[in-house]
Amino acid sequence: MAKGDDIQERLVNLGVSLVQICDKLPESKTGAHIASQLLRSATSPAPNYAEARGAESDGDFVHKLKVVLKELNECLVWLALIERGKLLPADGLKKAQEDCTVSCRIIAASINTVKGRMKKEAAA
Repeated sequence: MAKGDDIQERLVNLGVSLVQICDKLPESKTGAHIASQLLRSATSPAPNYAEARGAESDGDFVHKLKVVLKELNECLVWLALIERGKLLPADGLKKAQEDCTVSCRIIAASINTVKGRMKKEAAA
């Protein structure tokens, strides 16, 4: 398994679970709007992470990871709206919320690691 394959797989699995949540939303104006927005942000982290893995520099890598983190954070907000708006049962959202939160932490840690390395290299 290549470096980053586990994170890539985690993000693909998260995207699949979020797409399935989109498909369960009510066919109302609100449900359609949230499904559209969540679908957009849910399908973004995995391919953006794949782009980051092919980054041309550490700065490019960090930039692309920040996009991944931004989209994951957006997913969390849409999931909170679904839960608080009672559009779906909360128990059906918990695993996706937890997986999304863990993914945010992993990506944020990766960003901080690379930024720290960049600072050390710049100081040397």
